[in-house]
Amino acid sequence: MKAEKPIITLIQDRLAGDLSNLPVFNSVAVRLQQTLSGGNFSIDTIIELISEDQSLASKILKVANSSYYAGLSKVAVIKDAIVRLGAQEIANMAMMASQYESYQSANEVLNQKMMALWGHALSCAVGAKWVARKAGYPAIGSEAFMGGLLHDIGKLALLKVMDDIVRSKETSMRLTEPLVDEILQTLHEKVGYNLMRSWNLPESYSSIAMEHHKEDFDITNILLVTVRLANVTCKKVGKSLIPDPDISLVLLPEVQALGLKEITLAELEIVIEDAGDVTQ
Repeated sequence: MKAEKPIITLIQDRLAGDLSNLPVFNSVAVRLQQTLSGGNFSIDTIIELISEDQSLASKILKVANSSYYAGLSKVAVIKDAIVRLGAQEIANMAMMASQYESYQSANEVLNQKMMALWGHALSCAVGAKWVARKAGYPAIGSEAFMGGLLHDIGKLALLKVMDDIVRSKETSMRLTEPLVDEILQTLHEKVGYNLMRSWNLPESYSSIAMEHHKEDFDITNILLVTVRLANVTCKKVGKSLIPDPDISLVLLPEVQALGLKEITLAELEIVIEDAGDVTQ
């Protein structure tokens, strides 16, 4: 009888192939980010890309009309949404709206992790954007949002791989919560970095995926610093897979780098606690 491979080996086998085949990103949403990062685009180009996926287009309009983004009047067409909010915000909406459906599994343990991870990713995105603006860097607000949304994409990829292994019955091992947590914590940074590189997403986001936990990081990289602070704050307020309410934010080097005061950190906690699901 053929010996059963360990779960880690099965995961590594899948990650050794073409990562762009993992069901983690919507191709249109990724191409929007790639187009904007190139800097040479028009509104018509953005509309044409979004029009390739009418389901995604309708989701973008839904998000644009949510309480998080809505203006005084309803947005009825994509062009109006771009004019009101800007191309980068629309690209972020596309990524956010398409990502939501990826965080689901028929396996109870994996599904719980995916739902918690989605809440964490969205809260980190909202928090990072708020931090960027509050710290005096409004120009990188949209990038901070996307960096926060995708910083743990490696965890989603790993959960998707584990889901596929379970569904294909390649292992008899029961995926307990401690085991899943250990796999995620050990592998997610490198997996996230490789995944975004394989999809040719901007290097700034790939770097965040790789460096959002590193003790030795570039303190002058404000985009990275905003996401790191939002990520730790999520952990403190309980919007994390492994919460830690005892974290002291004021002692963090990220806080020193941004020059934030304690009252601002208290406001950040409230912002993240109140961050709802803007895709709904």
